[in-house]
Amino acid sequence: MSRHSPPSFELLPGAGDSPAILHVPHGARDIPPDVRSGIVLNDEALERELDHITDAHTAELADSAAELSAVTPWRFVNRLSRLVVDPERFPDEREEMLTVGMGAVYTGTTHRGVLRPADTDPEPLIDRCFRPYAKAMTDAVADRLAATGRAVIVDVHSYPSAALPYELHGAGPRPPVCLGTDSFHTPPGLLAAAREAFGETGVDSPFSGTYVPLEFYRTEPRVSALMVEIRRDTYMTEPGGPAGLGLSRLASALARLVDALPR
Repeated sequence: MSRHSPPSFELLPGAGDSPAILHVPHGARDIPPDVRSGIVLNDEALERELDHITDAHTAELADSAAELSAVTPWRFVNRLSRLVVDPERFPDEREEMLTVGMGAVYTGTTHRGVLRPADTDPEPLIDRCFRPYAKAMTDAVADRLAATGRAVIVDVHSYPSAALPYELHGAGPRPPVCLGTDSFHTPPGLLAAAREAFGETGVDSPFSGTYVPLEFYRTEPRVSALMVEIRRDTYMTEPGGPAGLGLSRLASALARLVDALPR
């Protein structure tokens, strides 16, 4: 990217003895101009798509939780829209969201429209944005392992109150907070702490799984992970509107979760 482009991501330091990394992958709307030129939507349609696809105010939520926590967690924040690249997708044929044009580089929209031509080569954006992001997140996790002997990744997401057409598993429950788990990386104690912190929760519906860098995925038991998906009507005006009073309540809950992690 040019030196005038927004940064791709940012690691915000926490306490040296904190194993926690609050990961905010989908909270930004920025798209560099040269990437925008490859998107077929007009400006108005793109803004509508960003309203639907962006996990609005999640970076603010993580910031507030970090301020409230007794031991400050680390934060890894994507500063570019997921319409540039989605850092949480598999960059290959393992990614089931390819069926709706939403692999690492999206070609489809939330309403099953066209975002980019179907024959768009994803490799330039994967090389430019996806791989540097993945390496930096891998390094951040390795640093927590070296410093504390463990790392706990808490993914901070949001999701709409009504299912969007792109969702592959949108028919199930849509609780105020959905906790996404992984059979290898989500220990029972972490899930229990999240349930205690947030109150009314569900598990793995409508979204499931967690984000762990591939270097550690299903091989490093000292890396724990949990996805926190917050239903948007509990804290903001949908779609893409301002945050409401629920944001501070959720920040307090997230801080309670962080403080429940043993150091």
